[in-house]
Amino acid sequence: MSGELFIVGTPIGNLGDLSLRAAKTLEEVDFIAAEDTRVTLKLLNHLGLKKPMVSYFEHNKRERGELITERILSGETCALVTDAGMPAISDPGEDLAALCHEKGIKINSVPGPTAFATAMALSGMPTGRFCFEGFLSVSNKSRKEHLESIQNETRTIIFYEAPHKLVRTLKDLYDYLGDRQIAIVREITKIHEEVIRTTLKKANELYGDGYLKGEMVLIIEGKPKCEDIFTLEEAVALADTFVKDGMSKNEAAKQAAKESGIKKGDIYKEISRH
Repeated sequence: MSGELFIVGTPIGNLGDLSLRAAKTLEEVDFIAAEDTRVTLKLLNHLGLKKPMVSYFEHNKRERGELITERILSGETCALVTDAGMPAISDPGEDLAALCHEKGIKINSVPGPTAFATAMALSGMPTGRFCFEGFLSVSNKSRKEHLESIQNETRTIIFYEAPHKLVRTLKDLYDYLGDRQIAIVREITKIHEEVIRTTLKKANELYGDGYLKGEMVLIIEGKPKCEDIFTLEEAVALADTFVKDGMSKNEAAKQAAKESGIKKGDIYKEISRH
């Protein structure tokens, strides 16, 4: 008889947030698939539990996914946990969930805290419509493509970010999106939980030194709908005025892209023909 997978949400900071049902599930399953077994061990110690664990993370998910599903198909029950929050949200657990669906394995939810939803509730930013963008890539090409794709996004935009990458991310967000409202929500549910409401321009001035610590959720205002909609031709004309004022074509295209929402590459291609 086939076993089952339980997707179990774990605390994002405060261990007191673990639900009774989550604790009971961790106690009853045959084994646990954990993003980092050292982190999960602390949780199990807090609960007074001893349980077999299998590491399951980004760089071993293919091999371990097959191993885990084989064990489940043989009749064992497995709890999937991440270091903090709900598994499969900006997390390799999504691949294990997909694999289980492919193999006809039953998946059960044991909901728990989710950082982006909690941050949204804390932020005071518009929550009616939003888009969750996960982490920005460290690859220059992928990062550029990602940022360009959201320049005209009118919904509230949510990113996760680590403290050591914050300086670069704030700069890139300002360069591509212009000066918008931002809420920096950090250390959620921990002692130093904080919500910083400011603008992208001021955030760069205040936190460009890498001062802020802790895991963060960045919540950025969508592009105001009342803004004028630029055509490519208008954006090129704007860039041309910047060139006449002494900017390089590259800088002119960058600035025109920020103000118009048109892709920098498209503007640069046009002004380079002049």
